[in-house]
Amino acid sequence: MEKILDNNYYDLIINNVSVPLYDTGDNITLLNLRHSLLNIPRTEFDPCILGQYPYHNFPSLYTPTSTISIEASGIGSVQRNPFLNLLGRGILIGIIDTGIDYPHQAFLHNDNTTKILSIWDQSIQTGPPPAGFTFGTEYSREMINIALRSENPFSMVPTNDTDGHGTAIASIIAGRPNEVNAFSGVVPEAELVVVKLKDAKPNIKEVFFVPEDRLCYQESDIILALRYLETYALTVSRPMVICIAMGSNQGGHDGSGALSNYLNYLARIPGIGVSVSAGNEGNSRRHYFNSTTNAPFYNDFELRIGENDRLFSMEIWPYALGRLSVDISSPNRESTSPVYPAIRDCRMFNFIFTPSNIWVNNFLFEEETGDQLILVRFQDALPGVWRIRIQSLDDAPLSFHAWLPSGYLISNETFFLNPNPDTTITSPGNGTNQLTVTAYNQFNDSILLESSRGYTRNGLVKPDIAAPGYQIACALPNNQYGTLTGTGAAAAHTAGAIAMIMEWGILRGNLTLITGYDVNRLIIRGARRENTIIYPNNIWGYGKLDVNNLFLRLTNI
Repeated sequence: MEKILDNNYYDLIINNVSVPLYDTGDNITLLNLRHSLLNIPRTEFDPCILGQYPYHNFPSLYTPTSTISIEASGIGSVQRNPFLNLLGRGILIGIIDTGIDYPHQAFLHNDNTTKILSIWDQSIQTGPPPAGFTFGTEYSREMINIALRSENPFSMVPTNDTDGHGTAIASIIAGRPNEVNAFSGVVPEAELVVVKLKDAKPNIKEVFFVPEDRLCYQESDIILALRYLETYALTVSRPMVICIAMGSNQGGHDGSGALSNYLNYLARIPGIGVSVSAGNEGNSRRHYFNSTTNAPFYNDFELRIGENDRLFSMEIWPYALGRLSVDISSPNRESTSPVYPAIRDCRMFNFIFTPSNIWVNNFLFEEETGDQLILVRFQDALPGVWRIRIQSLDDAPLSFHAWLPSGYLISNETFFLNPNPDTTITSPGNGTNQLTVTAYNQFNDSILLESSRGYTRNGLVKPDIAAPGYQIACALPNNQYGTLTGTGAAAAHTAGAIAMIMEWGILRGNLTLITGYDVNRLIIRGARRENTIIYPNNIWGYGKLDVNNLFLRLTNI
């Protein structure tokens, strides 16, 4: 078995400069120009493996950012305009998600051949992997068409989408119109290149105290999927728009992570656009912020832990000016005592009067961001209200953020008692060059309450744009149709708009070297803005997506 698939090996993201120090011939996988994946043996599990190796070496865990259930952006005007008629011809759509229900009529041409050029299913190991990769199975358009002509397509091409999220995202962008179900993708003539992510390894869930039954995906697998899409687009010399409808609350929320860095690079390549969901953490009560400017220089905050959350983690990210200690008290006031910052320390606390166990890493210097990081991991925590004290060791003002895991990695029963809805955009939405999309209700023009808010921890304006994200019509597995709600749906809608601009710019010869970042700036300039609101802001970004207004500014229509 390849080590990248073997749960007896940890996957660690390292800088390529370090590769010669570790390379034994079969333990390195190239991720991109900056990073590689190092496989190291896993022996008996010790949570303090995170401490022996730096925090940023461990891939973050991602979850989908939309909820499935069984005219606002100006796109319809552009589609109907005979001088534009931008339907995505010649544009590739890159999907990295839970897979795709490829026999669905939404992904077939009128002659019942597939609109999908390629599928890389990372979870199936029975067929040949893509060239340059060591795992998974690649299914070509020809293979899919042969399967579609058979009585049982899945017996020949067994890739599927049991979750439905990837099918929904792909259909919103490029699904074939279906009048009976009042459905059409934004760019129905675009073609698809799909990566189905494999589930995260159990050992990385173990490290971050994520229950084994929670479905989530590794940052490193998403990076490999991006490399596959980049290689495919460059090989066939066609523009591609990549949609990332997943998010993570791990990391510094400042765009410094490995995935954000790669997306920053891709968005500057001519002909590659990137649309990223902002996340759905706005009203989840999983973010806390404090700024203490006057003595005494400490802050106490409270965390309510639900009965069903036996395993989870919390990250506390101070600003870099001071050193902070942490002290954690259980509902019956049993305390850890202060934990002081160190370079690579890991301390375990076994509470006496409850079955609670806590591991604390108070990293003085987190190498990816340069900031302090306090990582707290809970096992069998006593349900109830826990108190955390953050105190300055320099007797100086302090400021910090705290985040709980995003998505369904924890239940809604675990939350901060005094939460802050700002600075809740999930990774990789905090990066600089990718277009970060929040969601609004297109029926009443109100922001979705769950939509994550900016700005980033380092003050970057995010989100960039707001797009329709409430009950967006979509395809679902088994030839069904339904709706999708959340910032993932909004990111898919916006990916279709990026494809329109790429078609107009590159394939029609108007802006042949346009990059994804260039497209982002055009979208921002063409956004619809209300006279009563100051832009940019941390809720709407630069305004609402309006592709028709964008083209009115660019042309003499």
